[in-house]
Amino acid sequence: MSDGTMSGGTMSDWTSDELMTVNAARALAGARSCFVGIGLPSAAANLARRTIRPDLVLIYESGAVGAKPARLPLSIGDGELADTADAVVSVPEMFNYWLQAGRIDVGFLGAAQVDRFANINTTLVDRGQDRPPGRLPGAGGAPEIAANCGEVLIVLRHSTRNFVDRLDFVTSVGHGTGRGDRERLGLRGRGPVAVITDLGVMRPDPQTAELVLTDLHPGVTVDQARAATGWPLKTADHVAVTAPPTDAELAALRTLKAA
Repeated sequence: MSDGTMSGGTMSDWTSDELMTVNAARALAGARSCFVGIGLPSAAANLARRTIRPDLVLIYESGAVGAKPARLPLSIGDGELADTADAVVSVPEMFNYWLQAGRIDVGFLGAAQVDRFANINTTLVDRGQDRPPGRLPGAGGAPEIAANCGEVLIVLRHSTRNFVDRLDFVTSVGHGTGRGDRERLGLRGRGPVAVITDLGVMRPDPQTAELVLTDLHPGVTVDQARAATGWPLKTADHVAVTAPPTDAELAALRTLKAA
């Protein structure tokens, strides 16, 4: 589904990846500041700044505060971030003063694996018997982002490879084993409030903190979402359908990617 082409907007056909990114950007409508991960989170955050939230302050782990890249950065060390930032601070200041003190509204993260409580693995995956674990990019600042931002958004493609019943490694804590775990662990922020995929949106149940399907993208069914999830996925009483991308959103995203 992630590379499929759909229609429904007024511009031209759009892909499920574009729909996922647009909906991830829309999730930043109320944010003032966002600690941005590279990849899909960066695309969504930069799209939000170009559309729904032009005053959004983008913050990157390398120390760039208020970055305004003209193109998607290749890494947190991309010079485009420092060149366009309002300020560049040291990494210790970034973590000690800005992040750990709770001064950032939203942390936007990607993942290799996510479980039913929105815990994240970006460290290693089990490749089966008699094979060494597959190494992933690692934690970086993600554990601190997940712990200390006011809230967390997660974006990744939806498959049983990514949405698993049990993580091979817990890199960043979402909601632990259920409601109350974050408080018990002394984590400052609310944790993940939404997981946006190329099939729809999941949010934690207020009582259990288990991810529940609340929204589907146009043309996607509940059965498709359940088949792509590695645990018995529960649904909200009413599953909404997300709005197709607008012309302005598609144009901004495509320009950003082409730059």
